[in-house]
Amino acid sequence: MGESNGKNEKILSRVASSDTGRVMPCKECHMTQQRISYAGERVYVGVDVHKETYTVTCVCRKQIVKTATVPAEPASLAASLLQWFPGATLTAAYEAGFSAFVLHRALTQVGITNIVVNPASMAVAANDKVKTDRRDSKRWAIDLADGRLRGIYVPTEAEALARLLPRTRAQIVEHRATIARQIKAKLHQFGLIAPASRRLISNRYLREIAARALPPELHVRLTVLAEQWCFATRQLIEIRRLLREQAVAQAELEQVYRRVPGIGAVVARPLATALGDMTRFAHERALCSYTGLTPSAYSSGPAVRRGHISRQGSGRVRHLLIETAWRALPRDKVLQEILDRSAATRGKKRAIGASARRLTGRMRACVRQGTT
Repeated sequence: MGESNGKNEKILSRVASSDTGRVMPCKECHMTQQRISYAGERVYVGVDVHKETYTVTCVCRKQIVKTATVPAEPASLAASLLQWFPGATLTAAYEAGFSAFVLHRALTQVGITNIVVNPASMAVAANDKVKTDRRDSKRWAIDLADGRLRGIYVPTEAEALARLLPRTRAQIVEHRATIARQIKAKLHQFGLIAPASRRLISNRYLREIAARALPPELHVRLTVLAEQWCFATRQLIEIRRLLREQAVAQAELEQVYRRVPGIGAVVARPLATALGDMTRFAHERALCSYTGLTPSAYSSGPAVRRGHISRQGSGRVRHLLIETAWRALPRDKVLQEILDRSAATRGKKRAIGASARRLTGRMRACVRQGTT
């Protein structure tokens, strides 16, 4: 009898501690679970993305209604969210990371609104020293519900694929330059070239090195490096052919970028694939902010001081725009005047940012108007 009363008290305590409208399952009395209906509600989902798992926190009416850690399978997570909250309007957010936009495309494909956020834009308290996956996902969900998150531009899959060729070329160029430095370093190490030599590595130079009577160990090392350099050179030739085909497919856009002073065939492709037709930028300030050319500002009362550029966005695109501005100066008097005026007080290295911003704004106007 005492054991039966204990079970009844346990059942009553479970029911009493349950949420309003929800009856907790109980094996002893075989009570059925009544699910809360989220039809017509807006549910905010924060996802902390990792290689093997997704940590999920769901918020509705400023209350956490669901937390879970699931396998890192985008399609499975999208299906689970629809199953957990049938009839609800789902809005999700996660920070940009190694997996890029695979999860974003899986969520939007099933009708879930999602934004991808720049991790650097998240506000973190100075005294917040605890970081866990669950705390991060909770912060994403709460900030999303409060409207404090702003998503970055998510390229389409076609745009992402088009960007691969220019980036691959840049990586091969960097890799080949590293191999060339290694070859020169070995030649310097054993005194085979003069310290002041400025001769560049080429096929002819490699053949001359191979014809020398070298120690077997050094010959093997240089042969391996030479083969790697030649292989990278053949890869570059193939990539250039593919880039020319890509430029032909986007002939109208390519022509606009190629007519900009300082931009040739090499620079036009990465800029065209990264910036496109620039229709996604509402105004010139948004474009400069994306490229990281906007100067930082520090003001207090009447004192206003402008610092270095923000360096946000793609560092590769910003580097190309800065180099383009340097090359355009001899051909464009207006840009030269902007540089001279700013350099008088700030120096040329800082002033080139102003010239790059002006050049970027002109590019946007030309692309939007279809002129050169």
